[in-house]
Amino acid sequence: MTTRFVERNSVDRGGTSADSETNTTLSVHDLKVHFPISSGFLIRRQTGAVKAVDGVSFDVAPGETLGLVGESGSGKTTTGRAILQLQRPTSGSVQFRGVELTAVSAKQMRPFRSEMQIIFQDPYGSLNPRMSAGRIVGEPLTVHGLGGDKNQRRDRVAELLERVGMNPAMMGRYPHEFSGGQRQRIGIARALAGEPSFIVCDEPVSALDVSIQAQILNLLTDLQSEFNISYLFIAHDLSVVRHISDRVAVMYLGKIMELASSEDLYENPTHPYTRALMSAVPIPDPILERRRERIVLAGDIPSPINPPSGCVFRTRCPIATEECAEVVPELIDRGNRHQVACIKV
Repeated sequence: MTTRFVERNSVDRGGTSADSETNTTLSVHDLKVHFPISSGFLIRRQTGAVKAVDGVSFDVAPGETLGLVGESGSGKTTTGRAILQLQRPTSGSVQFRGVELTAVSAKQMRPFRSEMQIIFQDPYGSLNPRMSAGRIVGEPLTVHGLGGDKNQRRDRVAELLERVGMNPAMMGRYPHEFSGGQRQRIGIARALAGEPSFIVCDEPVSALDVSIQAQILNLLTDLQSEFNISYLFIAHDLSVVRHISDRVAVMYLGKIMELASSEDLYENPTHPYTRALMSAVPIPDPILERRRERIVLAGDIPSPINPPSGCVFRTRCPIATEECAEVVPELIDRGNRHQVACIKV
């Protein structure tokens, strides 16, 4: 059986573009998440901070997928968790449907939990091994008081499992009785139970086989079209992000280096870091693969405890100058909503 792969088409969203406040599902501005480092035995003093996320800004429109890519340790997952308030931000703004989430208490966040969901990376560790598939999917219905009485909730669970391609007769089975792809489908069904309008997809296919990845991506695309869900799709595989995302943000050491439409970013990568990432993506054609120039970055990603001054990418950038150590580049629109944080391009 051949697995189809849904190709995302560039869509002119007109009045639903992310720069229209009235039609923005999520708006993130200058988001920072710093983890304090303390020392001392009797008296603990903060001696530093891990700057996991350091001034991230973007919007997500209704029904849009924003891809978030970058190396491990760039702050992608922390950004997603901070948006959902699973990790409280150090500073910055996170507005969901016009409500400032950083200003609400944990109790006040409860009504938003059903509308903002997450699909975790690990389908093996994100499901409770002591709970059946039916209980896992039905738990959000119970917690948020959705789905009616017990029988109605059971019918709703069966409907959700069927919608993600699972046999409802399997709702009595436990996670260890399913394959990795089936477990991720259960995780998706659980996320859908609260009828969310926004889902953080935290590398949802990275632990799956390639053929299963395509099936899960197609499922996510179909669900988005059906329910008009907005996605923040976190991944390190740029080929996966290209197919599912409307726009893509490239992160490095807690900051966004480039933000553009998926088509524009892949056809015209502008930031030196984005170019290096693109050069590492395999090309199916062996002749083109041999001919193209491979950009190899020197050194390792710096520590977020003590990031470089100026541009955080300058220590590995092939076009960096002394000026890059003094100026912190801002995301500047270079036309067609293509934003780049670099003073040299």
